[in-house]
Amino acid sequence: MAEKVLATHTNSYKVKAGDFVLASPDLVLLNDISGPLAIKQLENHEVNIAMPSKVVIVLDHLSPPPTIMAAQNNKAMRLFAGKESIKLFDVGEGIEHTLLPERNLIKPGYLVAGGDSHTVTYGAFNAFGSGFGATDIAVTMALDLLWLKVPEAQKFTVVGQRAPFTTGKDLILTIIRDIGVDGANYQSMEFMGSGLLGFNIDEYMAICNMSVEAGAKTCIIEANDAIKEWAKAKLGSDKHQYVKPDPDARYVEEWIYDASRLEPMVAKPHTPSNAVPVSEAEGIHVDEVYIGNCANGTLTDLRQAASVLRGRRVAKGTRLIIVPATRGIYVEALREGLIDVFINAGAVISPPTCGACAGLHMGLLGDGETAVATINRNFIGRMGSPKASVYLANAYVAAAAAVTGEITHPGKIINWGQE
Repeated sequence: MAEKVLATHTNSYKVKAGDFVLASPDLVLLNDISGPLAIKQLENHEVNIAMPSKVVIVLDHLSPPPTIMAAQNNKAMRLFAGKESIKLFDVGEGIEHTLLPERNLIKPGYLVAGGDSHTVTYGAFNAFGSGFGATDIAVTMALDLLWLKVPEAQKFTVVGQRAPFTTGKDLILTIIRDIGVDGANYQSMEFMGSGLLGFNIDEYMAICNMSVEAGAKTCIIEANDAIKEWAKAKLGSDKHQYVKPDPDARYVEEWIYDASRLEPMVAKPHTPSNAVPVSEAEGIHVDEVYIGNCANGTLTDLRQAASVLRGRRVAKGTRLIIVPATRGIYVEALREGLIDVFINAGAVISPPTCGACAGLHMGLLGDGETAVATINRNFIGRMGSPKASVYLANAYVAAAAAVTGEITHPGKIINWGQE
């Protein structure tokens, strides 16, 4: 599928793994962390943007700005966007990878270059998304061409019906445990199979988002009914340039996962590959629970968390921070009464921001503290102090930890049928 997307964005129309290509992307994404560096490259060389209509800026990492330097960077990004007539999403609109598909800027078959490693999230929509350095992004804006090597691919077939309290987060954590953080280095992780229909688009985002934690260049989910229904609902049509692998497509490795055998997982410190069933980590005290990020601050995640928190309180000695990924998700959560559930439980509700997920603000950890978080990385110092510990988990598990003050299987708090 990666070969097919890249072929439609080059002049050759036929590429194979290992080829070096110049491809014209559909979208170039800048944020307030790497974006200023890319802009400086353009200004230093006095180069104009080739296709301003393809460029999008999202102010989401240091948002709202917690420092004067961050505020100055945001100001510079706004000025640049105005000067170049670039689409800008300002503070509070949302986290880039959740926001762009919500605003109909991502389509099946797209090639998206972003100044952020989690641009791989767009594979959830049958697109090729990949993160690049600031200089690469500057060159792409200047030339409307992206230089890259066509990746090899691994195939992941999902069968069966998922078990209670398991989500897309648990599928990808299980896979990263199995193949390791370098198990898909510069490869395309390609997902297919009937079992994927048991997950929704929000969960596809979680799967693709964390593929980069296995080293993947990109991640693409095969066009299926769920993606076509999303496209019809969001984009007004299901007639798009969907990609599927040919029957004789060659993969460097093939895996089969039975969703019915998945368990709620937690990734113990300090790597996403250190994943175990939640039962093997129960009882560990939790100082902070953080629910939110570009792929796990979705409406699905908030609904899952609310199903555990409804009518319950956050444990004494534990704090709960919830971050809706976009303003739109925040508004819908208000309509559904989810925000009331969180406030009544004692949670703090943050505006949409990358915040503590990226170790920047809005919930950093102190020395010796432990967090359960729905984010994508638990490296040393990722959420604050290098002496803190972060456990990755889905929203059910995170909410259960908030209620009990320790890592707990959510099934011990509620029954699946009582959501």
